[in-house]
Amino acid sequence: MKKDIHPDTYRQVIFEDIASGARFLIGSTVRTTETAKWDDGKEYPKLTVEISSKSHPFYTGEDRSLDKAGRVERFKQRAAKKAK
Repeated sequence: MKKDIHPDTYRQVIFEDIASGARFLIGSTVRTTETAKWDDGKEYPKLTVEISSKSHPFYTGEDRSLDKAGRVERFKQRAAKKAK
């Protein structure tokens, strides 16, 4: 690999999928404010993501709705109908 081609902010980052709970340790330049411990006992910057290859229907073969905002709106509509 060529030396000095990565940006100064390139480092190992934990990506945590909130939908499946899966965690990945990947090299990245993403900015983070959280940190977490990895399996090796070291602490790394952590970024929480809503979906990854472990939870996306294309990769998992599961059919499920990913529209969180739509669910909230439908709930509010049902609650408004019942309130009338």
